[in-house]
Amino acid sequence: MSEMLLEARELRKSFHSSNQEFEVLRGVNLTLRRGEMVALLGVSGTGKSTLIQILGALDRPSSGTVVVDGTDLFALSQNKCAAFRNRRIGFIYQSHRLLPEFSAIENVMLPLLIGRSPRREALARAEQALHEVELAHRLHHRPGQMSGGEQQRVAIARAVVSNPDLLLADEPTGNLDRKTAQGVFHLLKELNRSKGLTCLMVTHNMELAADLDRRIHLIDGQLVEGHEQH
Repeated sequence: MSEMLLEARELRKSFHSSNQEFEVLRGVNLTLRRGEMVALLGVSGTGKSTLIQILGALDRPSSGTVVVDGTDLFALSQNKCAAFRNRRIGFIYQSHRLLPEFSAIENVMLPLLIGRSPRREALARAEQALHEVELAHRLHHRPGQMSGGEQQRVAIARAVVSNPDLLLADEPTGNLDRKTAQGVFHLLKELNRSKGLTCLMVTHNMELAADLDRRIHLIDGQLVEGHEQH
C-alpha cells in the first residue's frame, strides 16, 4: 500500500465573467500522506473552497489531475466518480448542511443508503458513528432541537460513517464559539488517530492550524508549504 493517498498535479481553474477570465488556481500541486492532518490556509477569496471541491471531485479543474489511492478521479465516468466519492471521501462544511426534516440518525444514514447499503446495516453504522461523536443521546432529535456544536458533530458522523480514506473539511469550526470549536477540532483529531483518516482542513484559526501535521497556504493561486503570514 502506497504511503501517498492523494496527489494533485498542475491544477488550474478559471471562471469566466463579463467576457473576462479569472484564474483562481494556477498550477496547484499537492500530496497528502495517509493519516496526515493538514491545514489549508489563506485569505478569503483565494480559492480554498474551490480547491477542496476539486480534490473531492465535486467540481472539475480546467486542467490537471487528482489521483486518490491510485485512482485518477477525472478519468472516471460521472457515475463511477460519484460512487468513488460516496465510498472514499467525506466532506464537512462550515454550515452543517443537515436536512432539517430528518433526525440525526436519518441524516447520518444518508450516504450509506445512497451507496445502496441495506437499511438495517446503515442504521447500525449510523448509530455507531453517532456514538463515536458522543451523541448517542441525540439519535432521534432533529437539527432544530440541537445546538450548533451538536449539529456539527452530526455532520462529522455523516462524513465518516462510510469509513472514507480522505476527509475534506471546509472551515468546520468557522460558525462555532471558541470552546465548541476546540471540542469539534479535538474530535476530528481523535477520529484521525482512531480511524487513520487523512484530513485536509480549511481554517482561519491559526491556533488550531498550529496543532496539525502541516500547514500550507494558498497564495496567488498556488500552494506554499509552511508559509507564515504576519
